[in-house]
Amino acid sequence: MMEEQGVAEAECEEEARPSVWRYVMANRAHLCIDAADYFAIMRRAMFRARQRIFLIGWDFDSRIMLPAGRRWWQKGRKYRFPARLGSYILWLVKKHPQIEVRLLKWNFALVKYLFRGTMLFDLMRWVVRKQIDFKFDSAHPVGCSHHQKIVVLDDVMAACGGIDMTTDRWDTSEHLPKDPRRRRPGGRLYDPWHDVTMVMEGDVAVALGELGRERWQLAGGEKMEPCKPQPASPWPEDLDADFRNVEIGIARTSARYEDTPQICEIEQLFIEQIRRARHFIYAETQYFASRAIAEVICERLCEPDPPEFVIVNPLTADGWLEQIAMDSARVELVETLQEADRQGRFHIYHPVASDGTPIYVHAKLMIVDDEILRVGSANMNNRSMGLDSECDVFIDAARPANGHVVPTIRRLRLRLLAEHCGAEQEEVEAGIETHGSMAAMIDSLSMSGKRLERLPLKHLSEAERALGTSGVLDPERPGEMFEPIETRGLFRRKGQLMRMRLMRRLKRSFKG
Repeated sequence: MMEEQGVAEAECEEEARPSVWRYVMANRAHLCIDAADYFAIMRRAMFRARQRIFLIGWDFDSRIMLPAGRRWWQKGRKYRFPARLGSYILWLVKKHPQIEVRLLKWNFALVKYLFRGTMLFDLMRWVVRKQIDFKFDSAHPVGCSHHQKIVVLDDVMAACGGIDMTTDRWDTSEHLPKDPRRRRPGGRLYDPWHDVTMVMEGDVAVALGELGRERWQLAGGEKMEPCKPQPASPWPEDLDADFRNVEIGIARTSARYEDTPQICEIEQLFIEQIRRARHFIYAETQYFASRAIAEVICERLCEPDPPEFVIVNPLTADGWLEQIAMDSARVELVETLQEADRQGRFHIYHPVASDGTPIYVHAKLMIVDDEILRVGSANMNNRSMGLDSECDVFIDAARPANGHVVPTIRRLRLRLLAEHCGAEQEEVEAGIETHGSMAAMIDSLSMSGKRLERLPLKHLSEAERALGTSGVLDPERPGEMFEPIETRGLFRRKGQLMRMRLMRRLKRSFKG
């Protein structure tokens, strides 16, 4: 049995070696920070699409309201549009009879639709429209999920990141307490929510369109042809791109399923990019529970001069099951990394609004030395490394076409830090210069108002520790769900992480 397990692990490691699916050019790229920005951009871009609107997501809710009123001006003409997303899509296909709309989402939330009253009404209205096709994706092993968040318009413009077009996502970068605009379809307010997504134009959209069409067909849809070349782009005329003429890398995760192979590019890319850091890594992630990522961070912290790590997490995971699985694993990993962090270079924070309300972090972003900007659907947890379908995009200054990107990536990092710290970007930049590091700058700021706070690690019972380290609820590969508990988990393999955990346990026993 152990020999078979070793062979299976070796096969996964062999398959994990590729770290990039494809490099493609983008004429323009823009980092959408928070969903108010993203939803407004996509509303305008979908109106400009002429052949196909292709939405791929973990969840989709037609009841959400589109931002910025119900009208806009374009080329001297005034347009009025329905506020609800479901009605807006119907309005689009009536206004542009030649366009087709394809929507693909994970099938697990199908039962939720029974309780989303007007969503069922929208689905019925869509069924009679030949231009609209809606599919639920169940093409994955038991226990896996379809987690990609991709939009492709005419194979010319695309989006990839962490934002689904669903409820509880819309928020501005101010993250105002009790913002009345931050409201569920049923009327209840929800707490502040932080997220990011990258929108891109050019050959990168062709590649993501290909990826989406393959997924559509795997989910049972009919074969979808690429869009025909066209002279115009859906890119909104008033959207100033952060980047121009850049090469973008695409990485994926997908579990082995029927004839499709195991794909672990995202895991390998995390390892390579963390090992490459010379000065710092800034990351925003919904979860911090990945054994592979913690292992490579631990290796770096044990070096004589490690880079600085600043990780922005939510205070707790969203949902009781996620709290049991992810929060417990996070405590174990952070405590172990703190044991390795002899030079005070590892820091993990959570953001709060001006009244102290925790801001939920749903973003999946990493910046390395201002040379790499990475955005996608993959969290720093085990599922995203080899279980769920994921897609990340990144811009790397080391690529031949990208020598000009470092100042822009630096500006975006300072912009994100300023948002979380409730400060001006210039103040953040000066604070880093004065205090010598991101963490020292953060800690020097006032602990009132909108801010980043050190993440408190909750006390775990022995049962919670056992569950968190077992990986039962957060396995790395589909096969692990059926392995004995003693052969899997966060600390099952040799490495610095295991050694530091043993040292921590020895110290704890001496204190006891």
